Amino acid sequence: MSKRKLTRRQSWRIDKIQEERAKRAEKRAGSADDALSAGDLGPEREGLIVAHFGTQVEVESEPGDRRRCHIRANLEGMVTGDRVIWRQGEPTGVVVAQLERDNVLSRPDPYGKIKPVAANIDQIILVMASSPEPHANLIDRYLVAAETVGIEPVILLNKTDLLDNDPERRAHIDQLLGIYPTIDYKVLHASVKTEDGMDEFLAQLRDRTSVFVGQSGVGKSSLINVLLPELDLRVGALSESTNKGVHTTTTARLFHLPSGGVLIDSPGIREFGLWHMTRRQIEAGFREFHPFLGACKFRDCKHEQEPKCAILAAVESGEVSERRLNSYRQMVDSLEE
Repeated sequence: MSKRKLTRRQSWRIDKIQEERAKRAEKRAGSADDALSAGDLGPEREGLIVAHFGTQVEVESEPGDRRRCHIRANLEGMVTGDRVIWRQGEPTGVVVAQLERDNVLSRPDPYGKIKPVAANIDQIILVMASSPEPHANLIDRYLVAAETVGIEPVILLNKTDLLDNDPERRAHIDQLLGIYPTIDYKVLHASVKTEDGMDEFLAQLRDRTSVFVGQSGVGKSSLINVLLPELDLRVGALSESTNKGVHTTTTARLFHLPSGGVLIDSPGIREFGLWHMTRRQIEAGFREFHPFLGACKFRDCKHEQEPKCAILAAVESGEVSERRLNSYRQMVDSLEE
């Protein structure tokens, strides 16, 4: 998905939205500062943001003890998973400081502005299914995004029961995913309906903070309903006209798993734009490229037709997949567009 030039009307609309956001932020700042100046807040406590609701967040100091809080005006970009200092108030507390992050997962919005999604994550669970049908470039975009922020990605093929009576589609999916274990990515298989693979999937989540990403309709909410049945998250069926999922999650939320571990469920992402990144960053996001980077004859080699290109030589020798190289080229082309 390439970055588009904005029309005059689109630019006006963006400015209008920014103006309204500024007004809401000013109002939010007033609420937080009023509470602080009133002196009726409790002592400072450490907490974890478990949900974000516009101008407020939900903070947890102990599992099950969650309180709504305003955010001080000088604190921006708070996301689910952030560790914070907060003070309790009645009825609403105030977040007064943000603690250092280990990492943050971000994605660009349709206008190229970077939007953080979640923070302090141990692994990204890339959920996919046979329907809506996954494609290689989308998978690779998620993997590059994860590599760039240093978060380990795990690929989960969900709804495997749909492949039981469709050997042709199963062969296609197996071929699509077969490359990733060869470059040290873990690929899991699971079915909520038959419970196949669920034990291994649960073990992967244990003692880790995980975030689910993937197209809408791949079954993220169904998986969470099995892991945390008391939540009874709304599950969206595929649209009959587009065969794409219907968004059912509207904000990133954090859940504690009974068997250990933390899960952050993020809104469905159909496309994962990378135009905020440089060509070098995308190049470094392909882990099988690493042994060959810097070995090309030309320092600005684009790995297309240049002589003595180490990546092209690696493709010839079978050390790098031509499909993955083509995926890299598509991403770079989207930057140039």
